[in-house]
Amino acid sequence: MTDKIRRKIYYLAVVLTLCNATVFAACADSDSGIAGKGKGNGKVAQIVERGIILVGTTGDYRPLSYREENNTYWGFDIEVAKEIASYLGVDISFVHTSWPTLTADVLAEPQMFDMAMGGITITEARREKMLMSEGYIANGKTILCRATDSNRFRSIEDIDKPEVRVMVNPGGLNEKFANEHLTHATIIVHQRNEEIPSLVAVGKADVMITEITEAPYYVQTDTRLAAPLLNEPFTHGEIGVLMQKGQDDLLQMVNNAIRQMKTDGTLNRLHEKYGLKYAY
Repeated sequence: MTDKIRRKIYYLAVVLTLCNATVFAACADSDSGIAGKGKGNGKVAQIVERGIILVGTTGDYRPLSYREENNTYWGFDIEVAKEIASYLGVDISFVHTSWPTLTADVLAEPQMFDMAMGGITITEARREKMLMSEGYIANGKTILCRATDSNRFRSIEDIDKPEVRVMVNPGGLNEKFANEHLTHATIIVHQRNEEIPSLVAVGKADVMITEITEAPYYVQTDTRLAAPLLNEPFTHGEIGVLMQKGQDDLLQMVNNAIRQMKTDGTLNRLHEKYGLKYAY
C-alpha cells in the first residue's frame, strides 16, 4: 500500500468523525468533481476522492505567487500550497484568478477552485463572506520608490501630495489603502501588478503601494528601487488561505497543516529562502 493511499484512507476516516451519518452519506453520494457544491462537512473527502486540490492564485505577486509564460508557478505561497497538498496526500493544480475577481471567484458556483492563496491578507471583511485560515506570514502596507527618492518619502504625509504619483494594481487592498489614505496624491491604477516596480524605476510613477512581503524582492533584484519604510509599515497583519464558507473540514485540515509546518520548521525554512518575515 502506497503512502498516498494510506493518507487517503486516514483522511476519509477523519471526515467520518467530523460528519454525522446523514451528512456523510450525502457527501459520499455527491459528485466528486469540482462542480460539486463542496458545502457541509464533505470537502476534504471530495478532494481526496478526486486526488487533486485546486488552488486559485493571481500569479502576479513575487515572491509569493508568480506565473511564468509557460504557465508554471513559483513562490513562497506556491510552496506552502504544495505542502498542504502533500499533507492531504493529493496532487495539486493551480487555477488563475485576479485581485478584482478574487472574491467572486472564491464564491463562484460551481466552484472554480477549492481554496485561494498568494499573498491574501486576513481581514474581517473577507471573514464575513468567506473562511480564512490561520496566518503563516507577516504582512503590512509599505512603499517602493526610486532609490534616489528614498529620503523624500519618510511618512504618509510625504506621499499624500498632489505632485506625488502613486501607482497601484486594481481590485485589491493596495488600491483600497491608497484611496482611503492618500486623498491628495495622484493615484494611477495599472492593471498588471508585476509591472509596477519597473514603471516606478523608470519614472512613470513615484511610489508603489505594496506589502512588506513583496517590496524586499524588488529592492534586491533592481538597484534602482528602495523601500525606505520597510521596517515601519503603515499596517500590520497576516496572510492566510481563503475558501468558501461551509468548508469547515477543509479549513481544519489547512490549519493543521500550517501548524505542522510551523512545528517542523518548514515555514522557517521557506521564510529564510524567500527573505520574508515570520508570522509567529
